[in-house]
Amino acid sequence: MQVDKTKFKDVVIITPNVYGDDRGYFLETFNAKTWEGIIPDRPFVQDNESKSTRGVLRGLHFQKPPFTQAKLVRVVEGTVLDIIVDLRKSEPTYGQSIGVELSAENKKMFYVPRGFAHGFVVLSESAIFAYKCDNFYSQEHDGGVYALDDHLALNWGLPTEDIQLSDKDKKQDHWGQHFIFE
Repeated sequence: MQVDKTKFKDVVIITPNVYGDDRGYFLETFNAKTWEGIIPDRPFVQDNESKSTRGVLRGLHFQKPPFTQAKLVRVVEGTVLDIIVDLRKSEPTYGQSIGVELSAENKKMFYVPRGFAHGFVVLSESAIFAYKCDNFYSQEHDGGVYALDDHLALNWGLPTEDIQLSDKDKKQDHWGQHFIFE
């Protein structure tokens, strides 16, 4: 397994060992013992999966305290561009972002700690996106940042006219309104 650190405290990109032959492949997507020290010791409590078509942008989402969530994300089918934005005011990387291409081919996983807004856009014809969370979803604590906000100037890898947002994501707050995690 290869673990690549990023400029963000606790954010890592993980490339698992893949064992394959003419019959197919095998990989371990999570093992608490193997991953000890790589990600914080918080048990994952919920697994989620979504399927989306090309151009669908889901995000930028987060959960407000006390229901903040860390996520371990990966793609089962297709390709996405996954982007996070640091909402932790106490960190020198506050307001900064990073993007990672995740695909069924590269099998990379992205660990996103608590205190980040998270989103992805589908670059392939469709994609199945799977992720583990270390806290349960709470609708009352659901939050988001408008993913196409000019202030963030995120490059989603597709022309803006090709991006599809849900009605909920079209109405998310713009940057700087109240996205602060201490």
